Amino acid sequence: MYKRIVTLTLNPAVDASCVTDKVRPINKVRTREERYEPGGGGINVARVLNELDAGSFAVYLAGGRNGDVLEELIERHGVMGHRVQTAGSTRVSNVVYEESSGQEFRFTPEGPSVKRAEWQRALQFIDLLDFDYLVASGSLPRGCPDDVYARLTTSIKRRGGRLVLDTSGAALAAALEAGVYLAKPSRGEFAALIGETLDDPKDLQEAAMERVQKGQAEILAISLGHDGAVLACQDGFYHLAIPDVTARSTVGAGDSFVAGIVFGLSRGMSTQDAFALAVAAGTATVLTAGTELCHQTDIDYFWKILRNELCPIPKPSA
Repeated sequence: MYKRIVTLTLNPAVDASCVTDKVRPINKVRTREERYEPGGGGINVARVLNELDAGSFAVYLAGGRNGDVLEELIERHGVMGHRVQTAGSTRVSNVVYEESSGQEFRFTPEGPSVKRAEWQRALQFIDLLDFDYLVASGSLPRGCPDDVYARLTTSIKRRGGRLVLDTSGAALAAALEAGVYLAKPSRGEFAALIGETLDDPKDLQEAAMERVQKGQAEILAISLGHDGAVLACQDGFYHLAIPDVTARSTVGAGDSFVAGIVFGLSRGMSTQDAFALAVAAGTATVLTAGTELCHQTDIDYFWKILRNELCPIPKPSA
């Protein structure tokens, strides 16, 4: 019997998406195909875990009428969860797909400022739950200290659990110093963390393996956008290119990646097979429009292809 995978979203959103012919300044932009989905890193991860038939439980902050809408959307998607009430209103993000150019415009508000008691209630509730994996994903809201994920990983390690982290900036830096089980920054986020460009694949490999060897993360997965993703762990360094597909939207692809790798690891897969499943889930998500996420049949299709393409990359010569 597998334990539910818990996710934490401190700065969630109601994700709105639509389609228009062309985005023009000043003039009214007529839209269609409007969709509203529950959003935010951990909530998206929970949605994909449900698609993979894994038990998930989402803990999230939410406030105001927007928070009520978010809670309703989460329930509508069949995600079990616990809402921590906030005084500030939950943000609403917008994704607009322009058909004439094939480009996607994403408008992401910073969200409300939260009180100390509010984010602390979320952490206190997590202490009551029984789990092997906690996925903390997304940006920190204003009012939340940079070391909140570092505190979380310390407490979770004491109880024998594993923290999976998908965030950036100072919050990522503090958590890595505490030592997480798995971190998934993008290449840009990882480059900003260490203060280098990392355009050279050898530089990226060396920097990633150094973090693993220092114990900052047992597993470090770095998404590379169109170039796929890389994985650093004690077993070595791996790269997977994404299959050649026509992307409709990149919204939620990173969250789907996280859900795929956590699901695989929680089911006893090798790190490499779980990595292939992560890339498969991320690829499956770019096939869907707007804020829609991946589907099981697409994940299975890409995983069968990708798991046969993995091979370790030799350590760069001095």
